[in-house]
Amino acid sequence: MSRGIVRSSRFALRRVNGTGLLIAVLVATIAALAFPVWSYADRGGTPQATLDSASTPTPWGPLSATDREFVTKVRLAGLWEGPAGQQAQQRAPSAAIKAAGDHLVMGHAALDRHDRDVAAKLGIELPSQPNPQQQGWLRQLTADSGTAYERDFANLLRAAHGKVFALVAQVRATTRNSLVRELANDANTTVLDHMTMLEATGLVDFDALAVPS
Repeated sequence: MSRGIVRSSRFALRRVNGTGLLIAVLVATIAALAFPVWSYADRGGTPQATLDSASTPTPWGPLSATDREFVTKVRLAGLWEGPAGQQAQQRAPSAAIKAAGDHLVMGHAALDRHDRDVAAKLGIELPSQPNPQQQGWLRQLTADSGTAYERDFANLLRAAHGKVFALVAQVRATTRNSLVRELANDANTTVLDHMTMLEATGLVDFDALAVPS
């Protein structure tokens, strides 16, 4: 009888060990399946509370730091690209450069009015003069002449518009503010038109644009 008890005890022990092992495997499997879901949720986007804490409430929706940067950069773009377009109109070295200048002047005049209206409603303080880099570009164009002027005009302005164009797309896709969204729509149309006109001069160095600045 004692041998039977021992055998039964060993069998029971194996059953317990086997059950414990099975439970451990199931727990590990569930954890492995759940972890990617939790990880994905963590990476899926910025939590709403974080978004709200980094934004300012307005009647037109939350205003983010990126929204503010966008409104400011639209103003900065007009402060130097408008004068650059006027210079091209006056110097008129070629029909293509003059046409690009015309589009720059008209486009930025309208976009700047829209931008200043949005900034006033949202309480954003705008700059009144180009930044130092933009002032340097204007000085460079003023000092240029002949083919050097045409080449620098086309490439400096095309490069600058390309950078703004990327910011426009980001803001248009992510902003929760309706005024900023409308401004992004306007900026998208204007900037794309200017890029097209500058490229039509045939002077844009696309290889240089492809190299990260």
